[in-house]
Amino acid sequence: MVKLMRYLNSACLRCAFRSTAIGFVALSFIGICVLAQTAPQSTTELKSQDVLDHLNSIITWYRYAATDVRGVGSPSDAIYQDNLKDLSSQAVQLAFQSARAEAALIDVGRNSKASNNNGAAPQGTTQEQNLEKTQQNIAAQISTLDSQIASLNQQIGRSAGAKQKNLVSQRDTLQGQLELSKAMADAIGKMSAFLENTENTTEGLLGRVNELARTVPEAVGTANSQKTAAKATPAPAATTLTQSNGLWGEASALIDALSSIREMDQLAKYTARVREAVDRVRQPLRDTLRATIQEGRQFSAQSSAPSPQSSSTAGKPAQPETVQKQYQDLTTEFKQLADAAVPLSQELVVLDQSKSNLEEWRASVVRQAEIVARGLLARVITILVALALIYILSEVWRRFTFRYIRDPRRRRQFMLLRRFAVGFLFAIVILLGFVSEFGSLATLAGFITAGIAVSLQAVLLSIAAYFFLIGRWGVRVGDRISISGVTGDVMDIGLVRMHVVELAGTGVDLYPTGRIVVLSNSVLFQASTPLYKQIPGTEYSWHEVAVDLVPGADYKLVQEKLLNAVDSVYGKYKQEIERQHRDIKSWIDFELTAPIPSATLQFTDAGIEYVVRYPVEIRRSSATDEEVTHAILDIIDRDPQVKSAVSGSPKIRAAVKG
Repeated sequence: MVKLMRYLNSACLRCAFRSTAIGFVALSFIGICVLAQTAPQSTTELKSQDVLDHLNSIITWYRYAATDVRGVGSPSDAIYQDNLKDLSSQAVQLAFQSARAEAALIDVGRNSKASNNNGAAPQGTTQEQNLEKTQQNIAAQISTLDSQIASLNQQIGRSAGAKQKNLVSQRDTLQGQLELSKAMADAIGKMSAFLENTENTTEGLLGRVNELARTVPEAVGTANSQKTAAKATPAPAATTLTQSNGLWGEASALIDALSSIREMDQLAKYTARVREAVDRVRQPLRDTLRATIQEGRQFSAQSSAPSPQSSSTAGKPAQPETVQKQYQDLTTEFKQLADAAVPLSQELVVLDQSKSNLEEWRASVVRQAEIVARGLLARVITILVALALIYILSEVWRRFTFRYIRDPRRRRQFMLLRRFAVGFLFAIVILLGFVSEFGSLATLAGFITAGIAVSLQAVLLSIAAYFFLIGRWGVRVGDRISISGVTGDVMDIGLVRMHVVELAGTGVDLYPTGRIVVLSNSVLFQASTPLYKQIPGTEYSWHEVAVDLVPGADYKLVQEKLLNAVDSVYGKYKQEIERQHRDIKSWIDFELTAPIPSATLQFTDAGIEYVVRYPVEIRRSSATDEEVTHAILDIIDRDPQVKSAVSGSPKIRAAVKG
């Protein structure tokens, strides 16, 4: 019966061990699937610095992904950016989850090593135990002193004389010891609280991990804190590639797209560095997991191989309690390692997803940048083609002007008009090329125009007068004009001013004074200073010769003789005057009397005056007047009747003053 009971007990224990082994093997299989790596076994030890480097890398990568990568305005950018932020937050959470488990493993390993070395406990634990033991001793001492003082107080109340004084002295001594003990207890309590707070915050690797976690509360904090942080952090503004902002806007959008591509490439490099840090941390854990799984398989094989009969003959069989304890230790160790390794494998998956998301985002931005680049190139080519066409038209205009327009004045006007037209078209093409939003441009142009109209009123008036001066009935170089009390020949007509060679003299004898008069074109609009000029296409003016007659003389004879003398001189340049008259008739729309010599007999204050008016060429007016003078003197000297009818000397003067 006793043997039967022993056999049943051993069979039950073997069943229990086998079930435990099967569970351990299943857990090992799950760990192997999670790792999904094949590498040779090594004895690499997990280091605290590798854990901290991993956390620093993932925090840097998270901040870069959350803040520095900007979109370019495409609707898909918001999706890619949100995915990147979510994945980066998830990766940080997994990294800290693994780091805390790794810190626990490293701290346990250190404590076990410290306990194995001469049986000594860690320094922090020994210090806390000493403080706790001292605090307990002082508390016991305070309790003893309180009871002794209470006993002395009772004895003092029942005694008198010298005995009472002795008891009072003993009580005072104990009271001093009690106060000292309380002061020591208070100091030790403060020291214990300080050590406890320090241990909770900065002691060991776990304290450093917690300190790093405080730097990214929005990633490793609660859901409420994450929502609050998301609301508090506005999304960065992004330019829109699809809308046209002119040449400048498209160039800016292309630069933004290239900057985004560069930032994504930089983030891809950061992602590779984070993967390297994860691999450095995961390698020791993976090796330890493989060793643990192998050890579990060995224990499983050993526990299932022997039978009850063979185990009794095997010398020293393993105790069931010992084997079960070993399985439990292996299971606990495997769970601790898996708690640190599984988040790292999940973090690698998240990093791969982030990389894929980043690659898709980059490809999308590259496609949009190509579209913008093509649009920018097309706009630049369009502008260059338009400018080239305008230049070709200006050259055609110039060639036609020099070929078909013979008049220098007209040719100059057409060339000046060409300059303004080409400049205006150039400005329009460049403006349309660089700007496409004309709402704000129109407002700005309105303010600028108002300011220019006020500050440059005289200049604008001169420019407006310039177009009147170069018009059909305007002024040309070489014309003789009278304006603002100045008579002279026009030397140059500018956009805002004109230059006149000043003429002076007495009567009809005008000569250059050697001075140039500079007049603003705006003088044309001044009512008090009218402009006197030749009819366009004419180069003659009117002079007259006046003769005083004696009362009772033969007036008809004098008129006939003097008019014939002037006609004889006029006949020398008559054809030129008639040609100019014909040109005038082809330009104007009303009938103009032909310029021929004419005579008038009129009364004056001195008596009767005979006046012969005749046209003269402006450039030869002095020579013509001299010939007329000689002809009149010859008539007077040769004809006695004419000489007797004339009183005084004849006078030649300008028919028009100024």
